Amino acid sequence: MPIEDLQQAAQKIAGFLATLNKLGGLRLKYRISAGPATGDGAQDAVSQSPSLYVELAGPDVLLVTQHNGELLLALETIAAQILRLDPREGDMVSFDASNFKALRAAELRLTAETTAEKVLRSGVPYAFPHMNSRERRLLHMAFRGIEGVETASSGEGMERFLAVYPAGKTNLPVTPPPKPRGFGDRGRSSGDRGRPRR
Repeated sequence: MPIEDLQQAAQKIAGFLATLNKLGGLRLKYRISAGPATGDGAQDAVSQSPSLYVELAGPDVLLVTQHNGELLLALETIAAQILRLDPREGDMVSFDASNFKALRAAELRLTAETTAEKVLRSGVPYAFPHMNSRERRLLHMAFRGIEGVETASSGEGMERFLAVYPAGKTNLPVTPPPKPRGFGDRGRSSGDRGRPRR
């Protein structure tokens, strides 16, 4: 379901960002605009619906893009929840900063090319570390243009990952990446996880 009132939605996001600056002590500037499709190259029905784009700048913009843009993606997720979008409609709100998404997409394309060469040379499937659905989709799309390999996503929720196989051999076993650590696991060794804290 598309965003019905883009102006009202933009005002809600602006209010959220103003509060974030005030209470979070951040120094972020933002520009919100509307358009018909997402900027990440996705070509699906949702991406053709009216969307909001938020471009972040200012002294604290590096905080938003570090750690593979975790904060940028978190802001995008929160904005989608503020607008009460279905999880599948999250692409209707897109945040970017310092051209991060285009640079990340180029990095993922290069990663796809390197991984494809490795899989074709070895004949062994490769599993990527866990990543968000947008980056998995970008990788799937990058691999579409490479002959001799195919991709598939496996797992559920936070444990979902993308695997690359030699073409026609998706039945080969693939070693899943290590499970992502939860906030409660930080600072604990892998042998301690699952044991109760004292």
